[in-house]
Amino acid sequence: MNIDYSAAELAFQAEVRAFLKVQLPADISAKVLQGKRMGRDDYMRWQRILFDHGWGSPYWPRENGGTGWNHTEVFIFEQECINAGAPRLIDFGQKMLAPVLMKYGSQEQQARFLPRILNGDDFWCQGYSEPGSGSDLASLKTRAERAGDKYVVNGQKTWTTLGQFADWIFCLVRTSSEGRPQQGISFLLIDMKSPGVTVRPIILLDGEHEVNEVFFDNVEVPLDNLVGQENKGWTCAKYLLTHERFGQHAVGNMKALMQRLKVVLREQMADGSSLLDDAGFRDRLAQLEMEVMAHEMTLYRTLAAVARTGSPGPESSILKIVGSELLQDILDLFVRALGPDALAHLPEALDVNWQGEPIGSIDTITAAGLYFNMRKLSIFGGSNEIQRNIIAQLILGL
Repeated sequence: MNIDYSAAELAFQAEVRAFLKVQLPADISAKVLQGKRMGRDDYMRWQRILFDHGWGSPYWPRENGGTGWNHTEVFIFEQECINAGAPRLIDFGQKMLAPVLMKYGSQEQQARFLPRILNGDDFWCQGYSEPGSGSDLASLKTRAERAGDKYVVNGQKTWTTLGQFADWIFCLVRTSSEGRPQQGISFLLIDMKSPGVTVRPIILLDGEHEVNEVFFDNVEVPLDNLVGQENKGWTCAKYLLTHERFGQHAVGNMKALMQRLKVVLREQMADGSSLLDDAGFRDRLAQLEMEVMAHEMTLYRTLAAVARTGSPGPESSILKIVGSELLQDILDLFVRALGPDALAHLPEALDVNWQGEPIGSIDTITAAGLYFNMRKLSIFGGSNEIQRNIIAQLILGL
């Protein structure tokens, strides 16, 4: 495996950098780089800019309106976007629902929904977890019962990320109680504007409204919104989760955070003292840098495998485990480097119009919030304990 970019890949990297320099709105970039609160319009405005340039989805094949880039080009694009302060593309439509529609959806569903993800008309969210069904997703209780030419849905979903912005939600619902729990689940697309849908915010430890509860009270959904076969939605669910977990390698975010950490340490050295004077801290920093490098090499190997097979396999669970735990470790070191200033978490300072007196640098404003928020990494997308079971069964054959 050659880890150096080819001449063509370096040229592509330069093209992406030039595009971002000209097309990325300065106000959006400033929000991202300063850790300010993002709104729906920020995400969708960036999506429309990419769409107008022909880059509406870096992840899709050309026949579905995507760029047709290979996985190395996608990685380059994502890394350059992180470095420039571009908003992340919303995974729920781009990376989760779209692959399911391309594989299991009807031609009519693909024609109806994929273009609206590309052009920024529709914002999607995910309806998987329930109050009593998280890691044990097959125990979900939200029901969809047939009534003529529609389903009637009743139940509750929770931890619905950015559901307050969403036009649509893709849901796992129970359509049968016979047989194994996985056999009675269906994959349904639900308009969030439907009568009977209620979104209630969940405020997190960092004070932010990122996730929600979503309630369904006799919500009517056309039968045409069923993806795949009734009671066979577990197949769609597993396929979606491999794509979600693959996207959680977090290599780009790790490298960007390590760079920010080094800036903080250099500034401390300029002031006359730094945690780099502490041998234990120095050793931990060096260890994390080596672990990030090793994780990046694992990602490159996985990208090479995906290029051969066409989609990620159970190895995505390895990337998910290491990516989530390593990013948490880096944030822990970041908070340690900032010391007492990291405790000065001011949620109101994340508003773009905030005019208060800052305590320390931008890093001190965002560090505690990031630390709290990223505790979720080892849980969502399937807890890391579940991922270890998948590795044991599907990779190690235990």
